[in-house]
Amino acid sequence: MVDREIARTAPPFQPGHVLLFSGHMVDAPTRPRPRFPPAMVARATAEIERVLDGLKAGPGDIALTQGAAGGDLIFAEACIKRGVRMQLLLPLPEPDFIDASVLPSSDGVAWRERYYALKAQLAEPARVMPVELGPLPADANAFERCNLWLLYSALSYGPDKVRFVCLWDGAGGDGPGGTKHMVEEVKRRTGQVSWIDTRTLA
Repeated sequence: MVDREIARTAPPFQPGHVLLFSGHMVDAPTRPRPRFPPAMVARATAEIERVLDGLKAGPGDIALTQGAAGGDLIFAEACIKRGVRMQLLLPLPEPDFIDASVLPSSDGVAWRERYYALKAQLAEPARVMPVELGPLPADANAFERCNLWLLYSALSYGPDKVRFVCLWDGAGGDGPGGTKHMVEEVKRRTGQVSWIDTRTLA
């Protein structure tokens, strides 16, 4: 189980806040109903910046997310700008993750460049779930498992430190392991949620 794996090692760094993020990818060009179109990126960026400023995010904090095109990368870039210690947790080996969660978005090549630019600024390399937790169980979904890995990693610093930020339209995702799943898991364990509703950004 993910929680047992996380519990094996106590985190050496003790942050003030643990900033956990989940959010929509930028829409693929073929998406039939817009959810997070490229035109919304600037507004979403401003809202993520506003939330982080409200939380007084800074060098004494740590942030956790996956690194997908869209919300994840916007959040990670904003954290790096504030000196927050940024940690990416990938559900798949990096080339597979980029193929699944970066390139399919509109302007996927540009998002891939942003991913690599962010990666170059990280104090610690991205952690890869199959390497750290072992092969995916036959009955598991990689993205759901990664959501739980992110959440348990955040909670390992102390539930009172976790501040969850989500960029979400309030609906179900396109498959398992989306933002809705993370919101539900977080709400079961902590009430510290800052929800940026993408329906208000149009």
